[in-house]
Amino acid sequence: MVKWSRTAMEDLKRIYDYISEDSVIYAKQVVEEVINKSDYLKDYPNMGRVIPELNNPRIRELIIYSYRMVYQVESEDVEILTLVHSRKNFDLEIK
Repeated sequence: MVKWSRTAMEDLKRIYDYISEDSVIYAKQVVEEVINKSDYLKDYPNMGRVIPELNNPRIRELIIYSYRMVYQVESEDVEILTLVHSRKNFDLEIK
């Protein structure tokens, strides 16, 4: 099962709001692509790469347009943790 953290849902909303200032069509396209990629994680949870900054095989990322979708794999479950712009550094504390 794929779950979304509250942070990730808020990130997705912020991404939509930001892009829609210039183009609602492109904003919808980006959001749809993020959601579609997250759906693939049900069947292919390890399809993303291990995040170089963390070097933890359970924490992975998919690059979607200019964004990094960061997720955690726990046996059969995947949790989307956050979405960050690829130009930003991020500090993610994983417990």
